[in-house]
Amino acid sequence: MLEVQEQAAEHRKQPVKRELAGMKDVKHKIAVMSGKGGVGKTTVAVNLAFTLAWKGYSTGILDADIHGPDVPKMLGLEGEHPVVTQSGLLPVPGPLNIKVMSMELLLMDSSTPVIWRGPLKMRAIEQFLSEVVWGYLDFLIIDLPPGTGDEPLSIMQLIPDMSGVVIVTTPQEVALLDVRKAVNMAKKLNVRVLGIIENMAGFTCPKCGETTYIFGVGGGEKAAKELDIPFLGRLPIDVRVREVSDEGKPFVLEHRESEVSKAFMEIVEKIERDLGLA
Repeated sequence: MLEVQEQAAEHRKQPVKRELAGMKDVKHKIAVMSGKGGVGKTTVAVNLAFTLAWKGYSTGILDADIHGPDVPKMLGLEGEHPVVTQSGLLPVPGPLNIKVMSMELLLMDSSTPVIWRGPLKMRAIEQFLSEVVWGYLDFLIIDLPPGTGDEPLSIMQLIPDMSGVVIVTTPQEVALLDVRKAVNMAKKLNVRVLGIIENMAGFTCPKCGETTYIFGVGGGEKAAKELDIPFLGRLPIDVRVREVSDEGKPFVLEHRESEVSKAFMEIVEKIERDLGLA
């Protein structure tokens, strides 16, 4: 059985060649992934993209979660649809002129489930990469579904010049077990790991000022050291993140002086240095 699994894994590592004409003018493609759900990965991906846009980079977001596409909700784009042209699909413009594409934008309404098996999901991913006209972008942030399944595998295989992946985790040990799996997946597919972000690292009471580490603290940094990859930063819990996200507003634009926004700025600066942009 182990031999069969190894052969299957080796087959999946083989590059899948497609003509990604719609992405030819996208300079840096960064995927945001997590080993498990519930770590705030989409929130991180959206605010990472808006921090880049706020710094002056032309930016896009590809919501690659076929079954749970939440990016349009967080950007106030529910009910919007892409324009179809002879060249392909035009992404929907969001705040700060960020270009957005998501399965949610292709559905008739937000309650429609996408009940697809693997081959259909892979085909959808291929179309997002080859038939969406992204135009010139400094950065395309790709929000992957949690885990190491079809969508992350397809993205990593289909984009030969991916700048790397950012892995989001919460500090507790059970989440860190899955971080190691995500890191090892990227390494097996020869995709660079730009670093780990530790989300929900602590909550500071707005009344008394005391900080409580609900999920622990330091686990993401510890994992980064063990795995010999960069630690990008730690994001505290701020109830306003949930509030503005539910309202369809990017947190880093609404609360620029918050500790969370400052942490995102530091994370982006580390990525810039890593990519030779600063």
